[in-house]
Amino acid sequence: MDATAFVKGQWGAEIDERFAPVESDIVVEGKRGLDAFGSTNLDFILRSKGITKVALAGFLTNCCVESTMRTAYERGYEVVTITDAVAATSIEEGESAVRFNYPMFSTPATSHDFIATLTAQGTLADTTRGYHQQ
Repeated sequence: MDATAFVKGQWGAEIDERFAPVESDIVVEGKRGLDAFGSTNLDFILRSKGITKVALAGFLTNCCVESTMRTAYERGYEVVTITDAVAATSIEEGESAVRFNYPMFSTPATSHDFIATLTAQGTLADTTRGYHQQ
């Protein structure tokens, strides 16, 4: 993997125009480690907005996404991991994380199922392994 892949201002850190933030979006910058909470003000922003549920997607399935998932869980957030919007360096690594680790700390869901809960006020099926905080 290219060590400069995620350098601000370089091609690897660009946001695809389809997902580019709009003026009203909050952009959290400064992620320097594996999880999005560690070196950013993400927790402060979420709490100040009264947000208690987070949905996660991204790269690396079994590293950065999983680390952020675990930290969000430990901080008391309700976590949903979007299983078809993550990627790993191998199919096996990705499938293992989604199958064994995600259900311990989140509710795994496809993007379709998650979006349906946003638009129809539906609920996700409980696919956890029973570790969730009450």
